[in-house]
Amino acid sequence: MARKRFLLLAAAVAAGVSVAALSGCAAPQASDYAGEKPALDLARYFNGRVLAHGMFQDRFGKVAKRFTVTINGQWTGNQGVLDESFIYSDGSTGQRVWRLTQHAGGRVTGTADDVVGEAVGYTAGNAFHWNYTLRQPVGDKVYEVQMDDWMVLVDERVMLNRATMRKFGVRLGEVTLAFTKP
Repeated sequence: MARKRFLLLAAAVAAGVSVAALSGCAAPQASDYAGEKPALDLARYFNGRVLAHGMFQDRFGKVAKRFTVTINGQWTGNQGVLDESFIYSDGSTGQRVWRLTQHAGGRVTGTADDVVGEAVGYTAGNAFHWNYTLRQPVGDKVYEVQMDDWMVLVDERVMLNRATMRKFGVRLGEVTLAFTKP
């Protein structure tokens, strides 16, 4: 019986199913933060210029890359565009343009050129949680990795962000960001 459970677990992990989902552990949801203040309004926070400083840590905790991001956001009704310009510690640069839509009930969807399909998430209270698949270049190859991305508003100016990167259910590392509104 133990061997069958192990084989089922191994097959599920290989298929990209998280161990937490299999074990019945309830992961936090955005709704867990519904009563937290200040309330996060993505359109208000990401309207205009926002600066961020961040790092990527590999699965062993080693800081593999540091970066700064300048975000210029514009909203028309429930539609937003976040133009992100990255400068990495090695001197390289990058850009991502998010196209976001806010829906009823705190649901948020988004697309970007390096995102596979659509990102889907929810806001509640001071938190925003979403998941998406990101095309990540590494050397001559491009990998599709799953991002579990959390943002938490600390006050009207500062928001913290932590995103866990996985491939086939295996944790590859974490991105940590501190956003600041001027």
